[in-house]
Amino acid sequence: MAEHDNEKLKSLAEHREEALAGTGLDKGSIDGRSGFAEEVHYGHSGAKGLLSSPFVFGAALLASMGGFSYGYDQGVISLILVMPEFQNQFPQTNPTAPGYGFHTGFMTGMLVLGGFVGCLFYPKIADSISRKWALTVAVAFFDVGAIIQTAAPNYAALVVGRAIGGIGVGTLAMGAPLYISEISPPELRGSLLVLEELCIVIGAIISYWVTYGTRELSGAAAFRIPFGLQMVPATLLGICIHIFPYSPRWLVMADRAEDALKSLSTLRRLPTDDPRIQAEWRSIIGEVLYQREVSQREHPGATGARLEILGWLDLFKKRTIKRTIVACGICFFTQFSGINAFVYYAPTLFTNLGQSYEKSLILSGMINIGQFVGVVPAMIFMDKIGRRRLAIWGAIGMGIPHTIMAGISGKYDSDWLAHQGVGWLGVALVYIYVIVFGLSYGPLIWTLPAEVFQNAHRAKGVGLANCVNWLSNFVIGVAVPPMIQSIDYGTYIFFAAWCFIAAIFGYFLVPETSNKTLEELDEMF
Repeated sequence: MAEHDNEKLKSLAEHREEALAGTGLDKGSIDGRSGFAEEVHYGHSGAKGLLSSPFVFGAALLASMGGFSYGYDQGVISLILVMPEFQNQFPQTNPTAPGYGFHTGFMTGMLVLGGFVGCLFYPKIADSISRKWALTVAVAFFDVGAIIQTAAPNYAALVVGRAIGGIGVGTLAMGAPLYISEISPPELRGSLLVLEELCIVIGAIISYWVTYGTRELSGAAAFRIPFGLQMVPATLLGICIHIFPYSPRWLVMADRAEDALKSLSTLRRLPTDDPRIQAEWRSIIGEVLYQREVSQREHPGATGARLEILGWLDLFKKRTIKRTIVACGICFFTQFSGINAFVYYAPTLFTNLGQSYEKSLILSGMINIGQFVGVVPAMIFMDKIGRRRLAIWGAIGMGIPHTIMAGISGKYDSDWLAHQGVGWLGVALVYIYVIVFGLSYGPLIWTLPAEVFQNAHRAKGVGLANCVNWLSNFVIGVAVPPMIQSIDYGTYIFFAAWCFIAAIFGYFLVPETSNKTLEELDEMF
């Protein structure tokens, strides 16, 4: 194994020498870590840049169908939970059943817990068989889980199906940003990564209103049809992703530097001898070579499982720990801002604000439309506004509605019928919150973790961040129903506090990553 690694180092070094020939770059500066991250610009950012880069936009959009699958499940479950047909088939989810809060939260959260498990294994798969094939493997898990959920005869089978489907959802949600970050030009990376959140929201909107329509069907078809339809977009992703190139950064890591050059050329729609293509290629080779040399110095002779474990531990070393804190912190604060409390349990929350059952269902369907309103400008302006600003002001903008909601819920909760205007104010505050979330932390959770890690650590770093995301999501999914029952308006105080802490976190720790190549970002840390 060590001999094989030495051969790969030698091969990359030869490619590096070839790439550096006649450029004026100094070999010593690259060996010393500085100088190989060359500044590269391909054109405009925002909408103009997206329109001028249709091929890479298409690749990113298709990869983001994994996000669509995740969003679809979120939209499905929030409405299915209140279907009489579903509650009859699975009586543990009926509000009158003993342990209703736990059983509902546990069943909802099993998909999230499965996502946590998937993120532990995905980095090894993505580094071994490529980002593209790893997405196809994830789709297989997702489809198996969807089949079990669709056909589930009892509560136990439903939980198992959601756990297996969760492995697929978790790896899809992680794999798309990883692939997108590695194929994107620097000035479009933020906008393209926002596609993940955009597709999550679109998936949630479509699935919610599909389920809203099928609820009028008699019997189990009312919820089995929406469960089954989620396989369609995921399967298309698993097959069609192979139309597009491999990640050039993964190709270099796999000792396929020439293929990486061709992949860059295809993605950028420029010839291989274009100075910008050559500069980006040199930067990738230099970065991968440097990380390999560091790994060999720090872990001499390590192979197999030991090397894999040491790779995970590298995320907590001094030179990497800040990246890990930023990536994991953003994921933690995204979930503890309370977004999935609204997504999963919106009908219950709106009913608690004095709305009727039917109105609560319609208002719940509008939540994801509110997110969509926020995500679209984020996709266009993410690279102009910057990540740091969104991390700070987005958190403050989410904390304020939570605070006001706590106040009005605490004062008027016992008599909403006499204060219907205040109830509608509560509804408006929910929408303000989700719009701000869609503009800020919704995109940031997919953008920052995919950007801040080095090539050698990116798969594991994104995997760890997504583990934090899914574990936090699981905690929220399980905890919110009992919280609503026991502390009522205190739930809003809980989420408001975490939003304001997130703003402090953003101010002191989140760097500005927009308009820089991944190799330039590596030098920032």
